[in-house]
Amino acid sequence: MTNKLKLPKTGGELYTYSPRNAITFPIPENKSFEKRIAFSAAHVVADPFAGTDPLNNSKVDWESTLQYRHYLWSQGLGVAEAMDTAQRGMGLSWEQAKELISKSVAEAKSVGGRIACGAGTDHLHAGPGIQLDDVLNAYSEQCEFVESQGGQIILMASRALAACAQTPEDYEKVYGMILDKVSQPVILHWLGDMFDPALKGYWGYEDIDKAMEVCLRVIKENKDKVDGIKISLLDDQREIQMRRLLPEDVKMYTGDDFNYPDLILGDEQGYSHALLGVFDAIAPAASAALLALDNNDIKSYQTALERTVPLSRHIFQTPTYAYKTGVVFMAYLNGHQPHFRMVGGAESWRSIIHLSDLFVLADEAGLLGDPELATERMRLVLKQAGIE
Repeated sequence: MTNKLKLPKTGGELYTYSPRNAITFPIPENKSFEKRIAFSAAHVVADPFAGTDPLNNSKVDWESTLQYRHYLWSQGLGVAEAMDTAQRGMGLSWEQAKELISKSVAEAKSVGGRIACGAGTDHLHAGPGIQLDDVLNAYSEQCEFVESQGGQIILMASRALAACAQTPEDYEKVYGMILDKVSQPVILHWLGDMFDPALKGYWGYEDIDKAMEVCLRVIKENKDKVDGIKISLLDDQREIQMRRLLPEDVKMYTGDDFNYPDLILGDEQGYSHALLGVFDAIAPAASAALLALDNNDIKSYQTALERTVPLSRHIFQTPTYAYKTGVVFMAYLNGHQPHFRMVGGAESWRSIIHLSDLFVLADEAGLLGDPELATERMRLVLKQAGIE
């Protein structure tokens, strides 16, 4: 079968596209990197045969989900488990997240893979009447579970806290009490409202400078319990500004899916480690780049990552929270799962135009590992949209 495709433009006009040859990326022999810590926030694979309500009672294909984590570990990447990439609070319940964390930590131990797991308050409904003590108890429950499984905690931003906190001091109180309880240093996560509109005004301020001051106070007052902070604001200058203000032993983990090549490379005053959702979609290129960085081959590092930026910016375009659809679509195109279905029915969050453009950008980045397979799978998706 020919690899040529008829792809749609906005408005319905079709054009012919022929995929290029895939790029062969090197795989690190030691399955880890020396100069940077790199986590990929990993997606979950839905069970398409569950026969349950996909909006309110989606099921997870555990075998395929765990196989994908082994794939990420094989690329030298750590796994950031049960994060927003896994659709926490957007199709994946806390009960499912607990099973996911338990299974993934066990798999990580079996291969010596790095893993950190999201702990939040998503089992607490962020409605009227929620009090700070409710948020504190919810955080405590999830943190205790993650530590009981042997995972490092990623302390996720809380919709419930954003809903009930009245002052910046409320944030300082809750975070201070949680960090006092944990046994090992955690990674904080400041997720911007472009990823989750319910987090608008986090840390008590919509003004980013003032919010950053509160966050930095929390870190400095609890620095022995903070391994690092991941910020996802899609603003490289804010990240650099905050990076330079962190205590010496506290790491910055970039969550900036627009500007990650330069942020990870860094400057004369420091650099960011990585905890990125896009690494799920570009794992081979990310691995090759980090391996080149270990070898002080800056040109190869930049070449490997910079060609992925147009794809990442497309996947994370507004509405940013819908990026999970593009991440899963990449896994489908590359044969990591046999279907394009998602928990919560999120495969419908992006248009056929968006998916077609994603296919082209992935091909231009050399990230369609088997162009013939990817073309056939793209053709099936096009047929569903009425494009023969």
